[in-house]
Amino acid sequence: MALKELIATIAQALVDDPDSVEVTEIEGDHNSLIELKVAKNDIGKVIGKDGRTAQSMRTILTAASTKIGRRAHLDIVD
Repeated sequence: MALKELIATIAQALVDDPDSVEVTEIEGDHNSLIELKVAKNDIGKVIGKDGRTAQSMRTILTAASTKIGRRAHLDIVD
């Protein structure tokens, strides 16, 4: 659950409409899939220029998930 909250906190800080941020976590045995959904006009803020913001979020997620012994992947859903 901590990975889901981490991504939600970061996304809410980036967007104009933090109430529209939805994060779902699909757990497997040793891995998790985190899906992030934001408002249409905030999608660019979450992805960033050349995808740098999204890649940074994925790097943070990987570091946090490695620390707790899991693997995680972040998908940004339209």
